[in-house]
This record gives sequence, C-alpha cells and structure tokens, in this order.
Amino acid sequence: MKQLKVIISGGGTGGHIFPALAIAKALEKKVDNIEILFVGAKGRMEMAKMPAEGYKIKGLWISGFQRRISIDNLSFPFKVINSLLKAKKIIKNFKPDIAIGTGGYASGPLLFVAAKSSIPTLVQEQNSYPGITNKILSKVVNKICVAYDNMERFFPKNKIIFTGNPIRQDVLEFASKKQLGITHFNLDENKKTVLVIGGSLGARTINKAIDKNINFFGENNLNLIWQTGISYQEKAEQTVKSKSAKGINTYAFIKQMDLAYAAADIIISRAGAIAISELCCIGKACILIPSPNVSEDHQTKNAQAVVNKKAALLVKDKEAASKLVNCLQKLIEDNRLQTELSENIKKIAVTNASESIANEVLALIKK
Repeated sequence: MKQLKVIISGGGTGGHIFPALAIAKALEKKVDNIEILFVGAKGRMEMAKMPAEGYKIKGLWISGFQRRISIDNLSFPFKVINSLLKAKKIIKNFKPDIAIGTGGYASGPLLFVAAKSSIPTLVQEQNSYPGITNKILSKVVNKICVAYDNMERFFPKNKIIFTGNPIRQDVLEFASKKQLGITHFNLDENKKTVLVIGGSLGARTINKAIDKNINFFGENNLNLIWQTGISYQEKAEQTVKSKSAKGINTYAFIKQMDLAYAAADIIISRAGAIAISELCCIGKACILIPSPNVSEDHQTKNAQAVVNKKAALLVKDKEAASKLVNCLQKLIEDNRLQTELSENIKKIAVTNASESIANEVLALIKK
C-alpha cells in the first residue's frame, strides 16, 4: 500500500495544537503506512511541542495582523508573501495527499496554497465564532469540521460537518484516576477540590483574584489546584508557601491534566474552545471566565453557548476580582446547582471527534 502523506498546520496556542495532535494520532491508528508533517509559525509554541511529541515540523515566518495601529503591521504583507512562497515549496517537496488546518497563523498560507494546488483540504474550526483566517479559507477548502451548531452563518452549508472538537485521549480516560489525582497533587481526600486553569499561557485576572482570596480556600475547607502559567508562577508560589496548608498547591503548567480533572469537584477555567470541549467530557460543575484578549471575542461566545444550556456559570473577566470568589462560594454551598450544571454539561459532550475527523480525512482522499 502506498504511503499516505499528510500535512497538518495549526498552532499559536494549546487550543490549536491539541486538536492537531489528536487528529494526527487518530489517523495513525487507522493507517499503518503514514507520514505526517506539521507546519507552524516560527517562534510559536508548536515549534517545540510537535518535536517533543515525535513529529517533524516546518516553520513559516508569519504572525497575526494587529487590529490596533502597530508598527508590526508594516511587515505583515511581506510575511504573508514569504509564507505563501515557503508553503508552496513545502507542498512541492512533501507532496501531501491532504492538508489539514486546525487554526493559527500558519494554517492560512499553508491551506490556501494546498487548495489552489488541487490538494484535498480540510479545516477544523474549534470555536462557535470563527476567526478571519478560517472564514477566508472556507471559500477554497473542501470540508469544514465544526463543534457548534448554526455554523452555516459563517461557512458554506455544503462543506460543514459536525464532528465536535478533538479531545486528548488521556483526558477522555480521566474517570478511573481520582485516587491517583489526589495522591499526585498531595490533596486532603476529606475536602472538596477546586481546580483553577487559565489556559496554556495563564490568565492574569484569574490569578490575581485567586491570590487576593487565597485564605478563602483554607477557611472553607477546600483543596486548590492552581495552574498559573509561567508569568505568575513566582508570585503564586510565595502566596501559597506563606499559608503552608495541605492541599493548597500551585503549578506553572499542569502536564497531567487528566489527573487534575479527576481530582477536581469544581473547575474554574478560561473559555477556549478546546477547554470547553474537555470540560463537557469531564462533566463537572464549572465557572467560565472568558478571556477578553482573543480575536472576535471567541471565548465569550463559546462560554455563552454553554451557559445558555444551563451547563456552566459565567463571570466576566473585568468582574473576576469582585465576583469570582462570591460565585464560587454560592456554587460550593449549593449541591443541587452543582448536580444540575454537571448533568447539563455532560449532555453536550462529544467524545469521538478525533475519529470522526480522521474518517472525513480518509473519505476526502478517496474522492
């Protein structure tokens, strides 16, 4: 059998990288003879993450267009031309059977060139409100895999396939790991556990709200697993050390997220599309705090889609300092609300997205 050659482009944040990896692994399960090449943006986290996972990656000189007036925008046209030329060279040398995009700066030039070269193309859109890159690409790619309803507002209806968002396999297997999670994070098993995650890069507003109210967790007999991101790590460690209470712990980044999810009773999180898809599969009571620093205000729209189904609570980023802990306290004291949120968020979970997308990829190649 001829070797299947696949290019996957996506990155910038974990929200684009995790789906790209999940799709790659799903394809490897289905196809014995396969070669996968990733294409990312130079200087972004995918350039280190993909090789660490055992994959080859090529980098394009590309970044986003700043919506505010910025000197960086002067180089943007040159970056686009350079990236289109480099993408053309990568495709000519690698000769892929299909190109897949999961979002991020590099996926624009790569998927555009692939589509114009008559190579089958598929885009996976994680958000309920797509970014400008995927809106442009939707005109030239063959298929668009989505995770939210009513996406025909943005994309041609005949190209849309509802698959849900790909979830990391270890996260899907979280349920049996509660005791392991309690041990791993050195928690008091007689207390409820709150997990705070601000996304792969951290979240300053959430961090400051937790830091300011650190006494709340001890006073309310709670464990805390607090992921801060690198920039707030030192400050958070000083705060936690001054309390020296068992079960109040801080981490720059949590690699074993499956164990954190397993140990948690309540989760406070940003509202990135992949984070929300994971939280639906985990099925625990959540408070979502959308980041205001993302294009098209994606996260508020993602969160609202869940909140509208009475499946999570929402606190605005600008109100986190004054309202987050009050919201958390009400949730802790209301077991019926915890159960309602948990049951409703489970109803919107999609657990087989990676396999569905892999099937669409293979079907597209056969055509």
